[in-house]
Amino acid sequence: MGSLEGRVALVTGVSRRQGIGYAIAQRLAGLGADLFVQHHVAHDAERPWGADSIEDVIAGIGGRVEHAGADLALPDAPDRLMAAAVEAYGRVDVLVCNHASSGPDGALGELDAEKIDAHYAVNTRSSILLTQAFARQHDGAPGGRVVFMTSGQNLGPMPGEIAYAASKGALVGIMPTLSHQLIRQGITVNAVNPGPTDTGYAGEETREWVRERMPLGRWGQPDDAARLISWLCTDDAEWITGQVINSEGGFR
Repeated sequence: MGSLEGRVALVTGVSRRQGIGYAIAQRLAGLGADLFVQHHVAHDAERPWGADSIEDVIAGIGGRVEHAGADLALPDAPDRLMAAAVEAYGRVDVLVCNHASSGPDGALGELDAEKIDAHYAVNTRSSILLTQAFARQHDGAPGGRVVFMTSGQNLGPMPGEIAYAASKGALVGIMPTLSHQLIRQGITVNAVNPGPTDTGYAGEETREWVRERMPLGRWGQPDDAARLISWLCTDDAEWITGQVINSEGGFR
């Protein structure tokens, strides 16, 4: 895999050692990139899976890592986060929007404007604004990369998660437009669907339901997606843009 020596990567949603963001950060650091990672401990602390010590998370990544806590639901948070990364390193070459909000949610009949808007603010709006801030500071140097995360909303239904599915699906819809605008600036824009990934969120019933639909009889691990995402960030992937790549082990 191509080297990322001398490149700077901003990765969002790096709050837990069991998360995909942590695996992505480790992979990018292993390829030689300097890291700036965003975390939002309060979000994880409110969820059943709980929060990790940020000190332990940062210590486990490897290489040079700067970090900042940020609530990306706030309208000005994307610009402030990008500015902090640029202040730390002078520039950012790679942006991986791994962050997500996944609740409270519901099916039709259980939704209200607040639930829908809350998902849109974090999952859609902040990713677009981060991409805009990234493009503003990018000078056209080789290696400009943006990677979004989706969850297969374009492949099948997500019962009971309408707000989440709508907000993540919007990234799939806007990606061709973003990639069209940014490719002349030397920036590729792609998205990865990691499929069902064992990050500690699922109960036993869900775990078994997914396991039965996996040809290899196991859930995806965070590093399964991280290997693909880190490759998309290298020069080897410079001819790929505007794509959604499914990394889900043949999930049926």
